[in-house]
Amino acid sequence: MTAPLVDPFQRAISYLRVSVTDRCDFRCVYCMAENMQFLPKKELLTLEELDRMCSTFVGLGVRKLRITGGEPLVRRDIMTFFRAMSRHLESGALHELTLTTNGSQLFRFADDLYAAGVRRVNISLDTLDEAKFARVTRWGRLPQVLKGIDAAQRAGLRVKINTVALKGFNEDELFTLQDWCAERGMDLTFIEVMPMGDLGGEDRVGQFWSLKDLRAQLAQRFTLEDIPKRTGGPARYARMAETGQEIGFITPLTHNFCESCNRVRLTCTGELYMCLGQEDMADLRTPLRASPDDAVLENAIRAAISLKPKGHDFDYSRQIADGQMTRHMSHTGG
Repeated sequence: MTAPLVDPFQRAISYLRVSVTDRCDFRCVYCMAENMQFLPKKELLTLEELDRMCSTFVGLGVRKLRITGGEPLVRRDIMTFFRAMSRHLESGALHELTLTTNGSQLFRFADDLYAAGVRRVNISLDTLDEAKFARVTRWGRLPQVLKGIDAAQRAGLRVKINTVALKGFNEDELFTLQDWCAERGMDLTFIEVMPMGDLGGEDRVGQFWSLKDLRAQLAQRFTLEDIPKRTGGPARYARMAETGQEIGFITPLTHNFCESCNRVRLTCTGELYMCLGQEDMADLRTPLRASPDDAVLENAIRAAISLKPKGHDFDYSRQIADGQMTRHMSHTGG
């Protein structure tokens, strides 16, 4: 039971993304429908069950744990879970504990997150225009997010901004966002919009802004040099020679990253998705609750990893959203 987790394509699984809630205080147009039907709370793993689940994965070789949602910081008593996970950082079994957040609650929790061992956070931010921010998030408030970013940096957290590239929406802010992040010493990663969820008529193909084109625009002003930096996730990085700033690119459509995938995703109900872009999943809640013996859960995890596919099938090349997933991005936590 001490053998590491290795999938059928000899990729070692060392990175677990965990959705701790499907709820969020925003309704971003590429992530959720405006009138979402959320899961009954009784279906969610308890914080104690999340602890046991994540601890089992750590025991099987997971070294990076990213907490996601929905919005993870809206879950009641979530800091209890972060503090519990810090014991794996202290033992050295876990190398990094981090989270992806919309930033709305960071002004409340930044100091507590740092105290629990979190050192980096990813904040989703697609625009610096307050009206556009309200439109893309539907319910969001930009000043509250900016307040959270300030709090995170004051607490000592390294901030990376994740920006979904949306055609006709934030194309005109490419250099505004880049300059703003550079001034604040924050990393910036652009992400291609993915065909996830039935969002009430949102035009996936129309929203798609290829990062190949985005990068070409950056290259008109800066000299971009590819660098071998890896943070455990799917981003590829380039450095701007003139400024030294590093920019990440997550390209599930134009250049997928499946060959080096070391990740699996656990939902807040205990479903393990071996690939973000496939519907196959394994139920881990049942073996978790069926026996206090962790060996039962370990066997279920190993069986799931043995079914991890080679990659996803996202494709917009025929002007339709091929490979579209019916589940919302918030269901698997990105």
